[in-house]
Formats: sequence, structure tokens, C-alpha cells
Amino acid sequence: MRSEQPGEDRCEPTAPSGSGTADLDTDVCVVGGGPGGRALALALTRLGCDVVLLEKRDPARGTGPAFRGESVSPDGVRLLAGLGVWERVREAAHRVDRLEIEDAGRRVLDVRFADFPYRYRHPVELAQPTLLAALAELTGGQPGSCTVLEPATVVGLLVEGPAVTGVRASTPTGTVRVRAALTVGADGRYSAVRRLSGLAERARQLPLERDVVWMKLPFPADWDRRAYRVRIAGSSHGLFLPSTDGTVRVGLNIPKGGLRALRAGGLDQLHARLGQLAAQAAESARTGLRSWSDTALLDIFTTDVPRWSAPGVVLIGDAAHTLSPVLGQGVNHALADAVELAPLVAEALGRDRRVRGRALTGALQVFQRRREPHVRRSRALQLRQERMFTLTAPAATALRRTLYRTLDASPALRRRVLAPAYFPGRRPDAARDEADCPSEVTPV
Repeated sequence: MRSEQPGEDRCEPTAPSGSGTADLDTDVCVVGGGPGGRALALALTRLGCDVVLLEKRDPARGTGPAFRGESVSPDGVRLLAGLGVWERVREAAHRVDRLEIEDAGRRVLDVRFADFPYRYRHPVELAQPTLLAALAELTGGQPGSCTVLEPATVVGLLVEGPAVTGVRASTPTGTVRVRAALTVGADGRYSAVRRLSGLAERARQLPLERDVVWMKLPFPADWDRRAYRVRIAGSSHGLFLPSTDGTVRVGLNIPKGGLRALRAGGLDQLHARLGQLAAQAAESARTGLRSWSDTALLDIFTTDVPRWSAPGVVLIGDAAHTLSPVLGQGVNHALADAVELAPLVAEALGRDRRVRGRALTGALQVFQRRREPHVRRSRALQLRQERMFTLTAPAATALRRTLYRTLDASPALRRRVLAPAYFPGRRPDAARDEADCPSEVTPV
């Protein structure tokens, strides 16, 4: 850990000079430069820790149709505010006021986020490149240092006895060995750190019944731009999310492995599927969807990892607990992991070297104990929603509509059911304390 004055260090992409093998020494090596990894780097450097962050992909993350989390829950906004990031991105964020569900052409649920008694009560849409740039910029002015290697691919772990002591990474200019007291796998649902560390051995992947075809379409002219929409029709359902660029992101659910059959029917079949859910979206697809290359397939599954850590290594975000895209929980749990983990790690690293290893192992166990219940509740809510969406028998679909209408008629029940997703860990007394606070997001 270092004591340099804030502003002396930068958090910009770098690479080792020359060729061959280079060595770096640091407190924490973060593998993965998504929201969770970047937020952790910021939180650690604020506490005076040195960080090396490795990102596999090139910086141009915002191109192409691939799925990237842009939905930030109200609790995610609260976490960004605590990190000092929210003020830097709020003008680029798009506030969402409502969540509505239509089933068989009729609205059965209409949630108004302003009804929740919290200061940070609205979800927002925020382009991931904007969020990542803000996190990186703010990280550069902290007491600790942050060195970024990008692109860099982890090809192995450094091990001494039972403990992971860093990583070996491949870069365009050669191999880099990063030695660290702690290695963090923030490298997503297909985590290399999870696999290389052995933490994947007892992990259980649960495939869901559906995959999702993602696309961006022109926003229908007569739609409210501040609403999340779920549309259900028979065996089909889809998500319609406003984007900061003025388009609508569409997640069309299809049977597991059903992409080949869908593509066999051509784009006309895709347009027809969208038309069953929302005629306005079908019209947008006819003008804005010119080929299958304008779509991306997201394989839907959840991953339950019994142990998130081992000596010298820990997993966060999707690497530790892959979730489905329902209710947009991936980014938010990654941010929460980062904020929870950083002070525990910083405190352990500040201990005498003779006890630092044991202190760090204990800190990682505390981290999982604190965070796992929130992840478990979100996963359970997502799985219930997935099952609800896929009901097709007449009696079952009638029951689904009745349940949604019951939820719609009771503000207290809505808060109870949705709070674990949008306001995890918030206490009723905290809600009362914040009830009179102004809305946190200026409409944009």
C-alpha cells in the first residue's frame, strides 16, 4: 500500500515495454474490467491499495449487438453515489419511472418507482462504456495506484504452497507475471480465474428453459420512454428496455436451443414473433433489423458457486454468481460485491505480514457470508419470474394474470415482492429516513 498524494497516479491502459516476460508487484490483481472490476479498483485505491487491472477485451466495448448490462437498479445508483461516480454520469443516464407487464394484450401490472420510500428509488439506463470511463477516470485520482493492462488474457495462476500469489497474462508485447497478495476474478460468467483456481469444481450451472435473442430497434413513436415493458403472449415473452441512445433494447425469449429453428423461418418469422408481443416493435423491426447479424444470442443460465474464495483468490460478480437478465441484476450485484469487498481487503492488507494471509482468508469468508443472502434472494425471485413467464396451460396463465393483478392492487405487496430486487438490504427505518428526500435523478 502506498502513501502518495491523490492525483499522482493514473488508471489508463498500459502494456509492458519490449518483449518476453515482465513482472509487476501489487497488492491486488483484478482480472476483468467490467463494472464490478472497475468499481473494485476504485474502491481499493480510495483506501490506499495498489491495483493492477487486466482486461481481456479491447477498449471499444460499445460496438456491435452483443448483450451488455446497461440497467442500473436504484440500489446500484446508491452504490455509485457512494463511490463518487454518480455525479459524473447522471447527465448521461436515462431515468425509468415505471415497470409494466402486459399479458395477452392487457396490462396486469404497473409499478411506479416513485412510490417506493427511498432516496434512490428509480432505476436508470446507463451505457456501459460511459460507466466504465467514469470509474476509470475517478480511479486515477486516488491515494492508491491503478495500472491497467489492456488487452491482457490470463493464461495461468501463480501459486506458492496452497495460496494463489498472482497471475500470468498474455499481452500483445509478451507475457506478464503479476504478483499480488490477492487475485480477484471479476471476469464474468465464463470466468477463467474460477476455472484455473479450482473454485469451479463444485459449481452448479442451472440452464433455464429459454435463451434470449437481443436486438436494438428504433423506439416506437407512441411508447413512453421511461418505462420497462414485459410482454407475454402464449408461450412467448419479451423485454423492452429504453436505451440512452434513443433506441429500444429487445430481449426476445425463445426455447432453449431454438435459434436455428427461428432463423430457418427468416426475418419474417422474427418480425411475426415480435408482432405477437407488441405490434409497434414489429414495425420498428421491419425498418431497423436488416439481417441476423443485428441480433445477438444470450445463453440463459445461473451458476451457483459454493465457495467464492480460496487462499489468495476471490470471485465477484458473474464469476461468483451468474444471474439471468430478468430485472437487470448482474451489474448491481457486481457493484455491491465491489463495495462490500474493498474495505475488508484493505483492512486485512494493513495487518502485520505474519498474520496478513490468515486475515485475508477470514475477510474473504466474511465477504461471502454478507453478500450471499442477497444474491440468493435475487436468484430466487428471478427463477420465480422465469417460471411465471413460461406458463402456457390455460389454468396456469389465468393464475399468473390473477397474481399480477393482485400485486398491482396492493402497494404494500409490491414493495415486499420487488424490494429484494431493487432495494436489497434496505431496512424499513432507512426507508423512513429517506422518504422525504428529493428524487435522485434529474430527468434526461
